[in-house]
Amino acid sequence: MMNPFVANLLLALIWLVITGGFSLGNLLFGFFLGAGSLFLIREQIGAQGYFQRGRKVLGLILFLIYDLAVSAWRVANVVLAPKLDVRPGVFLYRHRVKTDFEIALLSNLVGLTPGTLIFDISEDNSTLFVHALDCSDPEARRREIADGFERRILEAFR
Repeated sequence: MMNPFVANLLLALIWLVITGGFSLGNLLFGFFLGAGSLFLIREQIGAQGYFQRGRKVLGLILFLIYDLAVSAWRVANVVLAPKLDVRPGVFLYRHRVKTDFEIALLSNLVGLTPGTLIFDISEDNSTLFVHALDCSDPEARRREIADGFERRILEAFR
């Protein structure tokens, strides 16, 4: 039994060979065409989990785009305000992700959003040291991370 992702890649490569158009756009089209083909026979090949994971990863990507926009708006409001009314600070975030990949992904996604910076990870890899532009309510910031990126990472990669 072949991994559905590998089968999808092979179908995309076969599409490239058949069409003779070796471009990134054609490869992506072939990948989505292959995914559609696999979706039609997902019960027969046991690929239901492949599409569920794909949906969860897409949800994580869309949430990242949303969170980037909201965070950028918050930072712009702070910067453009006539009076600087923020309380920058550092808080610790004890995460639930376990693997090195999940920890790295969480750290990068949290640090990528405007107004936050991950500047260290504890030696036992269980805690992130987060600097926030506005740390007036650290517990709310922890909940944002837990209910946002961390929950979606756990759903997509477990």
